[in-house]
Amino acid sequence: MTTVNLAAATADSVTPTQVVARAYFLGQSIKLDALSRESAVPPSPLIVPVGSGGHGVLFAYGAVVVFSLSEAATQDFLTTIQPHIDTPFKHPETESVAIQLSPGKDGKAQDGVILLSTLDLPRLQIVAEVLAKSVVLAYYEAGAAEVFDQIEPYAAELQHQRQTHPSGDQLLKQIGHTLMIQNKIVGRVEIVDKPELLWEYPELDRMYQRLEDEYEIRERHSVLERKLDLVSRTAETVLDLQRQQTGLRMELYVVILIVIEVLLSLYDLFIQT
Repeated sequence: MTTVNLAAATADSVTPTQVVARAYFLGQSIKLDALSRESAVPPSPLIVPVGSGGHGVLFAYGAVVVFSLSEAATQDFLTTIQPHIDTPFKHPETESVAIQLSPGKDGKAQDGVILLSTLDLPRLQIVAEVLAKSVVLAYYEAGAAEVFDQIEPYAAELQHQRQTHPSGDQLLKQIGHTLMIQNKIVGRVEIVDKPELLWEYPELDRMYQRLEDEYEIRERHSVLERKLDLVSRTAETVLDLQRQQTGLRMELYVVILIVIEVLLSLYDLFIQT
């Protein structure tokens, strides 16, 4: 495979009036260096030509977006890159959208179709950036909802002042899972950061903002952060309460042992004498 230099791409790079984009979140990361023959340190995203007229956009954090590929060609391409995916997901998140040529309407969405003034590679990469972030958010939104459902009974028990019984290992696992998601979406995916491509094409900034608003990237990120924070605080609270309860039991055991020792001493002193 060879990389495509988007900085040198022209508006004639893609000629159809409508293309279909499909986004996939395949795993924890993709080893781009194994897929690029032109650079020892490949860029992220890595743009590769696929088939006749199609393109694949690969992100180091595990997302892939393909353009102008049939279902069969897409599956063949995904099979090709499968060996380079670190910790692949059993059920990858997917998302697709049609992109239509419509001069003067960069980034607008109409009836579920993204409108672009030209279908050149820089604009398609901006679409790929937004779709990749959206599909990553969708995956972790589902994961956060699962964790939220698991942690909700603990919060209900605290509300009714009941004793909670989850294991410490289970709570630590929940905390670790939320921290992993936060590290992924903030540190690696950089959900709320603008693509570096906008430094080369500042005229596309407005288009990016429109697409970002259309897919509610910032709003979804904010909601996900709040959910993860609530899950983490709930798990930490329950864990602290369990530690306090364990500490009280230990103190009670110590008191009981002291009382027993005193009784035995009194027995030796009075009864045996």
